[in-house]
Amino acid sequence: MRLTDFWVRLEEAFGPGYAASIASDQVLSQLDGRTIEQALAAGEETHVVWRAVVAAYPDRVPARLR
Repeated sequence: MRLTDFWVRLEEAFGPGYAASIASDQVLSQLDGRTIEQALAAGEETHVVWRAVVAAYPDRVPARLR
């Protein structure tokens, strides 16, 4: 998954303002206690980070974005 696709999906799932907050503030156990931004900055693959988002927020991510 391209990085731009990742951000589009995140914004579709959470809305533009909340997506930015989730990415910078929410620590996910699925990302070894890092935020989305930290995981991406550390070189984690976008599809791995996206799977972590889906696992952390199964009710927020629509099936079509999984």
